[in-house]
Amino acid sequence: MDYSISLHQQIHKSEDVPAEFVRKRQDVIDRLQVLMDESKEVVDLFQNQEVISKLRQDRQHNLNFLREAYGFKVEKLESLYRYAKFQFECGDYAAAAELLYHFRILSTDPEKNLSALWGKLAAETLLGNWDTALEDFTALRALIEQRQGAASPLEILQQRTWAVHWGLFIFFNQEKGREQLLEVLLAPAYRQTIQTTCPHILRYLVVAAILTRRRRESLKEVISLIQQEAYNYSDPLTRFMEALFVSFDFDGAQQTLAECRKVMEYDFFLEGFLDAFFQNARHLIFETYCKIHQRIDFSSLAQKLTMERDEAEKWIVDLIRNAQLDAKIDSENNAVTLIQKTQNVYQQVIERTKPLAFRTHVLATSIDKKNAQPAAGQQQGGGQKKERKFDRGGPKRGPSTSSSSSSSSSQGHSGQGGQGGQGGQGGSGGGRQQHHQQQQGQQGQRRDK
Repeated sequence: MDYSISLHQQIHKSEDVPAEFVRKRQDVIDRLQVLMDESKEVVDLFQNQEVISKLRQDRQHNLNFLREAYGFKVEKLESLYRYAKFQFECGDYAAAAELLYHFRILSTDPEKNLSALWGKLAAETLLGNWDTALEDFTALRALIEQRQGAASPLEILQQRTWAVHWGLFIFFNQEKGREQLLEVLLAPAYRQTIQTTCPHILRYLVVAAILTRRRRESLKEVISLIQQEAYNYSDPLTRFMEALFVSFDFDGAQQTLAECRKVMEYDFFLEGFLDAFFQNARHLIFETYCKIHQRIDFSSLAQKLTMERDEAEKWIVDLIRNAQLDAKIDSENNAVTLIQKTQNVYQQVIERTKPLAFRTHVLATSIDKKNAQPAAGQQQGGGQKKERKFDRGGPKRGPSTSSSSSSSSSQGHSGQGGQGGQGGQGGSGGGRQQHHQQQQGQQGQRRDK
C-alpha cells in the first residue's frame, strides 16, 4: 500500500492521500499483527540456536523433538505458513523466504511443501539471490518428478511449464546459466513440455545454444527440435537456425539475423546478450560458410556477415591471431584461403559415441522398471496360487473330518502305526508307477504322430 500511495502522489503531483488508501493500509497492518501474534511461538523457536542445532533433515523427527522438548503443536505450522504468505504479498521477500524455509523443515504435508517451495523460489528470484534460487529450482524439479504417482499428468505438465518459465530468470542471470538451461530444457521430460505447452521457449534455447558454442551436441538437438516444431512456432531466431544449418541459405540467414536484433532488443531476458549473440552468430555463419568454400573473397564474406569490408577483414585477422581460425590471408587478391582439417577416424568415433553412455543408462533404467512391475505381479499371483493349493489339499472341515481324524488317531495309538506307514509307502509307490505309465503313454502318442 505504501508503494500505491507514493505512486498516486507522483501521478497527481500532490501530497494528499485518499481516505480509501489510508483505510486499506491500516487493514494490512492489523492483519499483519494478527498473523505475527499467531505464529510468534514458532518464530521464537527458530530464533533459538539450541533448537536449530538439534534439528535434522527428517521432518518427523523434528516434530517429535519439538513436541517432547517444547510442547509444540502441529497446528501452529499453519499460522506460520499464512504469515509467510502474507509477508510475500506485502513485498517483504526476505522475511517470506526465511519463514518458508522454516516451514519446510517441519511440514509433512506434501501439498503445502510444494507450495512453500514455489513461494521460496519466487522470493529468492525477486531478491536476486541466484545461487539460492538455483538450489530451490533443483529441489523443485525433483519434487515435481516425485509427485508423478500422486498427481495427475495434467498437473505435472502445469508444474513443469511453470518451472520452465521461472527458470529463465535464473539461467539468464547465472554465470554458467546458459549451459544449465540447455541441460535442463533438453531433458526428455522438459523437451516434451516445451513441445506441448510452450514452444515459444525455443527462442531461448536458440540463444543459449549459440552462446554456448562448446556444446556442439546441444546445437544439433536444438536444430532437431526447431524442425519438429516449425509447423507450430517460428520467429526470427528459429528461422535463422533453419536457414543456416538446415537450408544452408546464407542470404536468408543474413536477413533473419538483422530481424533477430529487433526481437532481442525488446526481450526482457535477451537484451543483455545482444553483442555476444551477434559475435557468436557471425562466427557460426563464417564457420558454416568455410565448410563449403575453401577460398573466400572479403567483399562476399562481409556481405554474408552484415559487416563493412574493412571491419570483416579485421575480424578475420583477429580470429587467425587468436588461433580460432586456421587460414591465410591473400592481400593481393583480397581473399582468405582456408586450410581444411579432416578429423581422424578415432576422433569421429569418440564424438559419435559420447551420448551413448547416457542413452544406455536411460534405456537400462526403463527396462528395469518394466521388468519390476510384472515380477511384482507374478509374486502376488504365486502367493495366491499357493494359498489356493493349500486350501485344496488341507483337511476339510465338518463332522466327517473330525470322525476320520479321531479314528486314525485311535488306530495309531493301538499299535497299527507300522501298517499305516507301509500303506503310505505303498500309496507313494503306486503314484510313481502311475506317473511312469503316463509318461510312456505320452511318448507313444508322440511316436504315432
